[in-house]
Amino acid sequence: QRYASPSPLTRAKRSASSHNIFVTTYSSRHTHHNIHTPFTMLVAQRTSTTFIVMTAFLTSRMTRAFSPAAVSVRRSLPVTSNTARYLSDKTPPMPHDEDKMPFYALGVNLALQVGGQGNIKTLLEEDELELALSGFCDNLRGTNTVDTKTVLTTYGPALNKILQERSSQMVDRVKKEGEDFIKNFLDCNEEAKQTDSGLVYYEMKEGDGAMPTLQSTVEVHYHGTLTDGTVFDSSVDRGQTISFPLGGVIRGWQEGLQLMKEGGKATLLCPADIAYGEAGSGEVIPPGATLKFEVELFKVTN
Repeated sequence: QRYASPSPLTRAKRSASSHNIFVTTYSSRHTHHNIHTPFTMLVAQRTSTTFIVMTAFLTSRMTRAFSPAAVSVRRSLPVTSNTARYLSDKTPPMPHDEDKMPFYALGVNLALQVGGQGNIKTLLEEDELELALSGFCDNLRGTNTVDTKTVLTTYGPALNKILQERSSQMVDRVKKEGEDFIKNFLDCNEEAKQTDSGLVYYEMKEGDGAMPTLQSTVEVHYHGTLTDGTVFDSSVDRGQTISFPLGGVIRGWQEGLQLMKEGGKATLLCPADIAYGEAGSGEVIPPGATLKFEVELFKVTN
């Protein structure tokens, strides 16, 4: 299994005007730092990818990315997809000397923030990416020979159109993969049932305790994967359960956990419409993605 960076357990709201993300983070039962988990209720509208959007996103995230709190959280996470090939106790060698690495880290952060927003790196061909990097470097170094405002006003609309068309095609492809995955799962698991919302519920172990409502706080273990098997988050792998208000998570979880009893375990398949929709979740969960969760419900508190 491949591991990707998890996403935060938050109720998040994306501002349509500034594209900043306002977050309230729930804590793990056993710790008080910001545990990264997959459950986010997003109130967001799909918008076109533009230079302005990416710049606003980058500006709002830059200082937070290097904050002590953010660094301490990242240190506590499981192996990420970028380092999964180094499955050993040895740390891979850094590409530069220690005194140069802080500046290299700045470049890494810029690439993660700009590349992750809207999955921009998946929308460009190699030669197009080189052109984008050329424009970035020319302006950063001050060696550009054309007026930046003229470039953006002249070619920005064309860029928006290209990225929006490619993004839409990517979302459609990911949704189709999710539909095929769900169909195959239902064919292979006769006991699984699909609700009107599209949620697939497959009971792995019957519980015998209380059933939660949207007003309940639940304590669970979970293991979340994409349809290709990528693990995007897992409390099981972290070795600790987590508690949170059921009313503050994605719709697929709200519906699925209300079908469970304390002590039970189930598989939930959540199509994009009841997960993260066409916005996805940063680099972690692609736009339009269907998500698979194995969930064990330990405690219900009303």
